[in-house]
Amino acid sequence: MSFELSQDQRDLRDGARELADSFGDDYWAEKDRQGEFPWEFYNAFAEGGWLGIAIPEQYGGGGLGVTEAAVLLQQVAESGAGMNGCSTMHLTIFGLNTVVKHGSEALREEVLPGAVDGSLHVCFGVTEPDAGTDTTRIRTFAKKVDGGYRVNGRKVWITKAGQSTKMVLIARTTPRDQVDKPTDGMTLFLADIDDDAVSVEPIPKMGRNAVQSYEVVFDDLFVPDSARVGDEGKGFRYLLDGLNPERILLAHEALGIGRAAMRNAVEYAGERVVFDRPIGKNQGIAFPLAECQTRLDAAELMARHAASRYDRGLSCGREANMAKWLCADAGFHAADQAIQTLGGMGYAKEYNVERYFRESRILRLAPVSQEMVMNYVANHVLGLPKSY
Repeated sequence: MSFELSQDQRDLRDGARELADSFGDDYWAEKDRQGEFPWEFYNAFAEGGWLGIAIPEQYGGGGLGVTEAAVLLQQVAESGAGMNGCSTMHLTIFGLNTVVKHGSEALREEVLPGAVDGSLHVCFGVTEPDAGTDTTRIRTFAKKVDGGYRVNGRKVWITKAGQSTKMVLIARTTPRDQVDKPTDGMTLFLADIDDDAVSVEPIPKMGRNAVQSYEVVFDDLFVPDSARVGDEGKGFRYLLDGLNPERILLAHEALGIGRAAMRNAVEYAGERVVFDRPIGKNQGIAFPLAECQTRLDAAELMARHAASRYDRGLSCGREANMAKWLCADAGFHAADQAIQTLGGMGYAKEYNVERYFRESRILRLAPVSQEMVMNYVANHVLGLPKSY
């Protein structure tokens, strides 16, 4: 099967590349240094209609698939924007997938047009300090009251919480010890981030500093029944619908960062002269770069394969997880080798590859660690006993 892009997809890729390239490395280095949200970039993509690429046409979106969304985000990352650029729009593209699939028609009509035009900022509230990867152990609780729910609890590592007006929030509505299966009793909401009941605190971190991650505390937040996504108690099942497309999109973002790092490294290797010859003439420089290119190209095939299966309605858990693992690994090693190629200058901020390195490292941790992907493959693909 060929995973060559169609003409329409190539046109989409070229348009995304042209717009993303208009924001150069200097722009992103400054935003990262200052810890400033890249509003100019975000607004440019919103005005161009890119944010609604995967939202159905009846709500003003493009009605396209995960493949097209992945192509868009890869071009954003590859432009040098990296995760600072992708994270401004990533959650709008995939985070509302649960609302598209399981939300009421009234809820879809209320929020999706705003996501398309960029006026609605949304974040994704799953992770908690004491639960980590084991979502079944979340403690944030939504107590049923007249007309809705009262939410109390805490979330952590919530991207864009400080810029968002709504959160796709999963909370327990039945205690874990009162359900038949640990995955039961959790409910999904599209909650307003009400300043009177929600506090957010940015978390100082290693990279992607233009887009902050936050700790979020809920203090008796009221969420109306109309903001519930689907049926009470089935939120974990709905959440799973977003996991495969998220892994596919992040795989392509990792590829983009790796490609950006390779571009800088290859250019430097061709121009830097030591001992009267370009350093790229030395196999000690050339071969590691060639290996990185080979790994990136191979990982891209798996990522495109996963996207194709998802868009055709086929099972893709195996492919999406493998794509995430392969692309995160290939992107990180490309960024690492770029630093090695530039030597001391690779460690300097001037050449940007240290920024690519910091941002590529995120993707080996989030949204699922490389080790948890191996758990998935061992259990679900190889049929070995579950290890946790």
